[in-house]
Amino acid sequence: MSVPIEQARLALEMHFGYQDFRPGQLGVVKALLGGKDTLAVMPTGAGKSICYQVPGVVISGVALVISPLVSLMGDQVRSLREADVQAAFLNSTLSASEQARVMERALSGEVDLLYVAPERLDDQRFLEFASRACIPLIAVDEAHCVSQWGQDFRPSYLRIGQFIKQLPKRPAVAAFTATATERVRADIVRLLGLQNPYQIVTGFDRPNLHFSVERLEPSKKLARIMVHAKAHPDDSGVVYCNTRKNVEKVHEALVQAGVRAVRYHAGLSNQERTQNQRAWINDDASVVVATNAFGMGIDKPNVRYVIHYNMPGSIEAYYQEAGRAGRDGLPSECMLYWSDGDLSTCRFFLEQDSGNESMTEEEASMARAARRRMLAAMEGYCLTCDCLRGYMLRYFGDQAVKAPAASENALGATSVVGSTAGSSVSASESTGSSGSPVFTCHNCLNCEGGFTPVDVTAEARAVMRCVKELRGRFGKGVVVDVLRGTNVEKLEQLGLTHAQCFNTVSMSQAQLKEVVELLAAGEYLEITEGQYPLVGYGPRFREAAMPEFRMNMKQVVRQPARQSGGNRLGGHSFGGSGTANGPDAAYDQDLFERLRKLRKQLAIEEGLAPYMVFGDATLRDMCARLPQTDDEFLDVSGVGLKKLEKYGKTFMDEIAAYRNEVQ
Repeated sequence: MSVPIEQARLALEMHFGYQDFRPGQLGVVKALLGGKDTLAVMPTGAGKSICYQVPGVVISGVALVISPLVSLMGDQVRSLREADVQAAFLNSTLSASEQARVMERALSGEVDLLYVAPERLDDQRFLEFASRACIPLIAVDEAHCVSQWGQDFRPSYLRIGQFIKQLPKRPAVAAFTATATERVRADIVRLLGLQNPYQIVTGFDRPNLHFSVERLEPSKKLARIMVHAKAHPDDSGVVYCNTRKNVEKVHEALVQAGVRAVRYHAGLSNQERTQNQRAWINDDASVVVATNAFGMGIDKPNVRYVIHYNMPGSIEAYYQEAGRAGRDGLPSECMLYWSDGDLSTCRFFLEQDSGNESMTEEEASMARAARRRMLAAMEGYCLTCDCLRGYMLRYFGDQAVKAPAASENALGATSVVGSTAGSSVSASESTGSSGSPVFTCHNCLNCEGGFTPVDVTAEARAVMRCVKELRGRFGKGVVVDVLRGTNVEKLEQLGLTHAQCFNTVSMSQAQLKEVVELLAAGEYLEITEGQYPLVGYGPRFREAAMPEFRMNMKQVVRQPARQSGGNRLGGHSFGGSGTANGPDAAYDQDLFERLRKLRKQLAIEEGLAPYMVFGDATLRDMCARLPQTDDEFLDVSGVGLKKLEKYGKTFMDEIAAYRNEVQ
C-alpha cells in the first residue's frame, strides 16, 4: 500500500494550499502511507485532520473517518468538497435511499473519505458495505472517547475494535486526540486493537492562547463576561456554563446588553440547537453560550475567546473546551471565572455519576476516585501561583516543562515531589520562593504578575493541626469557624470551643476557606463526597509537616484589558513579503475588515460558513502579501488551486481597489 511522500505533498498543496507538512504531521502521514497503525496526540489547531485526510486522498480505496458528532459531519464534508476532495458522510440526517447512494458511490471509487459515527458500525447494511469495500485506512477522531478514564467516555467507541476485526482485510488504523494522559493513551491502544503503532505526542502547548483565572462571585462573573463581549463585538467567542440554568441566565444577560448571542444545551429542540450553531458558525451570532455538550469536532478556526463561567470537573475537559479558541494560530483568550459554588456543583455531579453499565462495582469506585483526583487537579489550576500553562503541561506529562524533584509545586507549596523532566519550549525558568527554577510562559495572567503571592504557610499548618484535632469529623465550614473563633453558639453545641486550635487564626472567612481548598487541591487534605463533605487528611499530609513546606495564596490584581486577535495596524503599509511570516505579522486592519465583508458576502451566496471560503489567518496573509497575480495568490497560506480558481480574481480585485483608494 506504500505511497511516495511526494504524492502526499502534492495533494497537500493542491487541495489545502500548504507547501509542506507541519512538525509532527509528516511522521504520521509517512506511517499511514506505509500501512502502519498510528496514535497521534496533537493539540487543537495542530492539523490532526490533515494527517488522515491527505493519506485518504492519495491511497486507493475509501478511508473511513469515525467521528462522534453527527451534527458536524455535513460541515466537515462541505469544507472538504470546497477543497476539491471527494468526501461524503453517512448519518441519520440522510434517508435510506440517500445512504444507499453514498455507499454505491463509495464502492464505485467516487468517495475518498467517508465520515461515519461509531453507532453506524452496528448497522447491518453498513457492515455488508464494509465487507465489500476497499478500506485501506480507518481514522478514529476524538479517540480518547474510548477510555473510561477520559473526560468524554462514549460506550459506542468500544465497538470500533470489534468492527475492525470483522473486516476481510485489516486496514491501517489511526487514532487522533488532543488531550490524553498516559493512562488514556494506553487504553486507546488496547481497546482499538492498535498493532505496534507509530506513536507521537507533539506536545500539548498552544502558544497563541493566553490563559487567565479569577475567583469571582456569580454577579461579577456575569459583569466581566458582558464587558468583554461588548468590547469585542466582531470577535467570535464561546461562553461555557455547567448547567442549563446558567446558560439561560448568561444568554439572557448578553442579549439584553445588545450582544449577538445564541444558546446551546440539551433542553432545546434539535431544530433550535442546529439553527443556533449555524448562526454562530456563519458569524451571524458572535457568541454562543453553551453547556459542555457543545463544541467537540467544530472546525471553526477564528474563535478569539473562550470564557468559562464555571469551573469544569477536570483539566482534560477544561483544556479541550478552552482549546477551541485560536485554531487558526492567531492570539486568543482563555478566561476561567470560578467560585466555591462551582466546586460544590462538581462534587455533586461526581457523586451522582454511577459510571457505565459495563463497569463492576469495584471499577466504578476506582473511576470515581480517579475523577476526584481530576477535580483536585482542576482546583489546583484555579489556585496555583505558578505558570498556568506550565501547570497544564505538567499534568499531561508534556516533555516541554521542567520541575525539579524538590521545588515549588504547582500550587506554590514547596515539598518533595517527583515531576516530569524534559526539554524547553518558548518559555523560561524563573526562581520560585524556594530558590528552585519555576516554569514561566510569559503568556498567562500568573506570569504577567496578575496577582500578589501571599505567604499562608502558618495558616496552612494551623489548618492541618485543626483537622488532626477534629479527626476528620467535620466539614470545611466548621474547621474555619473553629480556627477563627466564630459561630460560637453552634461550636458550643458541638463541644468545640475548648479545642486547642479554637480562635488561633486571624484571617477572613473567605481567605481561610481558600487555604483549606489549597491544601485539598495539593492532596494534603481530602474532602469527601456526599451531601455533607468532611475534611480529613490526604495522601500527602506528612509533607505539610516538613520544615521546607511553604504555601502561597493568590491575591488577584486587575490587569488592563487585553487586545485579542493579534497585531492590528491602523495605517497602511504596502510591500515586503517578509511581513507575512507568522501569526503575529503586521497587517492592515482596514483591508482585513474589508476582506472579511467580502468573504461573508460570498459565503452567504454559496450557503457556506465564512471560514470555508478562507480563514482569518489566510485573510491576514493576503493583507500582508497583497497578491496581484495567480502565482502570488497561491503563495498565500491556505490557498490551493481550487480556491485560486474560485475566489482568486474576486479577492485580488478587492485588494487592488483598496490600494488605489488609499494611495
